[in-house]
Amino acid sequence: MTTPGPTPPAAPDASAARISRYAAFTTDPLAGNPAGVVLDATGLSEAEQLAIAARLGYSETAFVLPGGEPRTHRVRYFSPETEVPFCGHATIATAVALAEREGPGEYVFFTPAGQVPVGVVREDGELRATLTSVTPRIEDIAPDDLAEALAALGWPAADLDPEYPPRIASAGARHLVLAAGTRERLAALDYDFERLRALMERVGLTTVHLFWCDQETGVFHTRDPFPVGGVVEDPVTGAASAAFGAYLRALGFVREEARLTCVQGEDLGRPGTVTVTLRAGDPRVRVSGTAVRIPAEADD
Repeated sequence: MTTPGPTPPAAPDASAARISRYAAFTTDPLAGNPAGVVLDATGLSEAEQLAIAARLGYSETAFVLPGGEPRTHRVRYFSPETEVPFCGHATIATAVALAEREGPGEYVFFTPAGQVPVGVVREDGELRATLTSVTPRIEDIAPDDLAEALAALGWPAADLDPEYPPRIASAGARHLVLAAGTRERLAALDYDFERLRALMERVGLTTVHLFWCDQETGVFHTRDPFPVGGVVEDPVTGAASAAFGAYLRALGFVREEARLTCVQGEDLGRPGTVTVTLRAGDPRVRVSGTAVRIPAEADD
């Protein structure tokens, strides 16, 4: 009779993953953009990570693995339906979660979009994270693709602000940047989900970044439809904010060195504030914000 060998270790169980929930770009757990964070994704398959993201239902969940050196980490981002190359709000949330465990300081995230340094400091009792994007790119959009995007949004071309030309901007993920002519136009977002998703999948977009500039205050109000991720709208979008900062600088709407305030999530009842910083001589864009843990009883 053959003697049984040792029992093999059990396969990783996605249900046992330690999942934290944070609201990014806010200090209010009921505001900002909620993100899932799995600080130890060791052993989780791609399918299991996607299943966790789908179960949470947030626009993105970050999955973290050791990077090989102290304060370095490999990070992947999943929406409920697909992996995305980079996510700003989940990066901010992950950095704050790591700082709670390891202390403020400098971190490096190795993401599918490239290497992203993230610094965390404590200000007025709150942890504030600042990510530095990969080198951004600005592209023209084909007229037919623009026309299809506007048709899917239900926006006549006359509803755009003619001062700001449509462009595709990327600082880790590609976004179509469109300027609303009025705050009312921005607020009245009711689009054809499947039609916009089909266009975005064909063109390779992560979100459509819609904005309106309050000329009196200089504050940018923004919204991000995200149908390719299975989400009607991403509440407060760090990756799109980074791309947007690059767009504004490349087209000469702001100086090479500037500090911008973007307010998002107001029309969803989840307001958040993103600070975008541009530095002279550095093409990269810095995006800053706070994040706060979402208590179980507050997570809807």
